[in-house]
Amino acid sequence: MERNIVVIIMVLTILCGCSFIPKYKKPAMPVEKKFPDKGIYKNISFDNETNAPKIKWQDFIKDPKLKEVVKLALKNNRDLRLAILNVEQARALYGIKAAELYPSLYATSGIEKQRIPEDISFTKKAYTEKRYSVNFGLAEWEIDFFGKIRSFKKEALEKFLAAKENRRAAQITLITEVSRAYLTLCADMENLKIAKELLRTAEENFELVKSQYDAGVATEIDLNRARTEVESIKVNVVKLKQLINLDINTLNFLVGTHIEEKLLPKGLPEKNPFEEVKPGISSYVLLNRPDVMAAEHKLKASYARIGAARAAFFPSISLTSTIGTVSDELSNLFKGSARTWNLNLKGALPVFDPRIWAAYKLSKVQRKIVLTQYEKTIQNAFKEVMDRLTIKATIDEQIEAQKKLVRSLERTYELSIKRYKQGIDSYFSVLYAKRDLLQAKQALTNLIMSKYANRIALYAALGGGGD
Repeated sequence: MERNIVVIIMVLTILCGCSFIPKYKKPAMPVEKKFPDKGIYKNISFDNETNAPKIKWQDFIKDPKLKEVVKLALKNNRDLRLAILNVEQARALYGIKAAELYPSLYATSGIEKQRIPEDISFTKKAYTEKRYSVNFGLAEWEIDFFGKIRSFKKEALEKFLAAKENRRAAQITLITEVSRAYLTLCADMENLKIAKELLRTAEENFELVKSQYDAGVATEIDLNRARTEVESIKVNVVKLKQLINLDINTLNFLVGTHIEEKLLPKGLPEKNPFEEVKPGISSYVLLNRPDVMAAEHKLKASYARIGAARAAFFPSISLTSTIGTVSDELSNLFKGSARTWNLNLKGALPVFDPRIWAAYKLSKVQRKIVLTQYEKTIQNAFKEVMDRLTIKATIDEQIEAQKKLVRSLERTYELSIKRYKQGIDSYFSVLYAKRDLLQAKQALTNLIMSKYANRIALYAALGGGGD
C-alpha cells in the first residue's frame, strides 16, 4: 500500500500541467519607430545601432576623480542598496511560490498516555493506556491541476525579474545623478574664480571713481554706481560659495559617505570627462532600457495573475498522507504488525462565490493599468532621448557662438587697454570691457557644463551604465 501511495503522488505531480495564463503578446510601441534625423537633428551622426549599452560606465567616465566618486557611490548609496535588497526579497518570494508546487514532507514521533476511568473501562477497572507512534508523510498539499499555483509562481518570477531591472535602473540613475552633481560643482567652482576676478575689477573701478570724486571730477552718483557694482558682485561671490557647499553636501548624500577633498574638482575639467555616445536611428533600443524591461515584466506578471484568477473557478484538490507505525509497547514499535498508513484526498468546487468573479474582473483591470504604465514608460523614455538629442544637436552651435563672443570681447579688452595707454579713453572703458569679458566666460563655462551633463544624460537615456 505504501508503494501505491508513492505512485499516486508521482502521477498527480505529472498531471499538474494545466494553465489558464493568457498568451502574452508584446504590445506595439506607442512612439515613432525611428528618431528624427531631419531639421536640427541633421547635425547628429546617427548609427544603425547605438553604442551606449555596450560601453561600461568605467570606460564611459574618463575623469579619474569622478570615476572614484562613482565607485564610492555604487558601494555606499542607500537607494541602490535598497534596490539590491528588493531583488533578494523578490528572489525569496519566488522561491516560496515555487516550493508550493511540491509536497512538504515531515516526520513525527510521539508518546501518548491516557488514564481510562473504571466507569468507562471495558474491564470495569481503571488503567493507563499508552501509545507510541512514528510517522512520515505529506502535509496538506494542494495539487495544482488547473495551474493556480503555477500562475502565482510565474507572477513571482516576473516580479523578481522586474526587481533585477529596477536595480539596474537605480544604478544608471545613481551614476547620472552623481556625475551631474560633480559637474555642477565644477561649474560653480569655475564661476567662483571668474566672480572673484570680476570683484577685483569692480573694486579697482570703485577706487578709481572714489579718487576722482575726492578730486571733484566724478559725481556722487558715479561713486554710488561703482559701490553698487562692488556690493552686487560680493553678493554673487557669497552665493557661489554657498552653492559650492550645497553641491558638496549633495554629492556626499548621493555617495553615501564623506568624500575626501582630494577627490573634489578644482574647476572646469581640462578634458572631456566622458566618452562619445553615438545614438542609433532606431527607437527600439528603448525596449532594452531597464525601466522599460521592468515595466514589461510587471505586465507579464499581470497576465499570470489573470491565469490564477481563472483557475480559481475550478476545483481545488488537496492530498494528505502518512506512513508509520503505532504500538502500545515501545519494544513492538518497529515490528511489521505495527505498521499504519493514512491517505486523505479532498476536493472543493466553488459553487457560489461572488468574490471569485470580482477577483477575475480585478485582474483584467489591473492588466490594463499595467499596460498603460508600460506604454507611458516607453513614451517617457522616448521623450528623454529626444530632449537629449535636441540639446546635442544645438549645444555645439551655442558654444561656438559663445566662444566667438568671448574672442570678440577679448579683442575689445585689448583695444581698450591700448586706447587708455594712448590717452584716448578713460580707464573706465578698460574695466567695463574686462567685466563684459568675464561675464561672457561665465556663460561659456555653463554651456560647456551643459554639454557634458547632456552627454551623461544621453548615455543613461539610451540604456548605458547598467552593467
